Amino acid sequence: MKTGMIGLGAMGIGMARNIVKAGYLTGVYNRTIAKAQSLAEELNVTAFDQPEELAANVDIVLICVSADQDVLAMVEAIALTIKPGSIVVDMSTVSSDTAKQAAAILAEKQVAFLDAPVSGGMEGAKNGTLAMMVGGDADALEQARPVLETLTRCIMHMGATGSGQATKAVNQIMGAGINQAVAEALAFAQVQGLPMDKVIEVISGGASGNWFLQHRGSTMTQGVFAPGFKLALHHKDLKICQRMAKQSGASTTLIDMTLADYERLMAEGYGDEDISALYRLKAID
Repeated sequence: MKTGMIGLGAMGIGMARNIVKAGYLTGVYNRTIAKAQSLAEELNVTAFDQPEELAANVDIVLICVSADQDVLAMVEAIALTIKPGSIVVDMSTVSSDTAKQAAAILAEKQVAFLDAPVSGGMEGAKNGTLAMMVGGDADALEQARPVLETLTRCIMHMGATGSGQATKAVNQIMGAGINQAVAEALAFAQVQGLPMDKVIEVISGGASGNWFLQHRGSTMTQGVFAPGFKLALHHKDLKICQRMAKQSGASTTLIDMTLADYERLMAEGYGDEDISALYRLKAID
């Protein structure tokens, strides 16, 4: 299964390094050609100048880009040359409607499309411990599974095309709530004059413990916001969630509040920081 990777951002680079360890990766493409060439030299694979060239030379195309229009642009490009029977796996976070559009384009070429967004951030991509939620044909997933298992600790088939992205929307809304809760609670703890390291340790061991508290609690209270998941990207994802929720009549209270907070932080220049930068709005000087 010759595999090509499109999109070499912070997530894509980690993914590519794990795929090549298992012997599947044969080529990469990135809009910034120099980045693709540098990684290709490191991994001893081919850097393609165009996505069409990559698609013509592999059996599985993996996509990890930033936005809906980027996914559709890549799908339209690779549809020109991709071989019938190939599989395209999109690991970007986009809308369910975009996933369905991509699947329709590729179905005309007898190519399977899986919407397979991931959760776990840069650490998960680097360590091969991502959680993947997949929509699309179950047989295509089984064919692609050996490649996808190099990236993940959990792969869950959620149903028809678009259901992977719908599940990722659930994840992103929940992540917003956890961020709000942890940031506000730790700001409260600091005002109470509590020893923050002990607060984080004891609460992490109880019913309110969670990954975000364990991995971001200490840094956020120290004013360190190195990106694991950029605030501006979560903002982009929550805008997708907001549109999906309004279409279905679901509540958007938490989404709307977090979007407003993020927009304030982005206006102050913090969009490239980790989402834990929300603590900046909660902390009391």
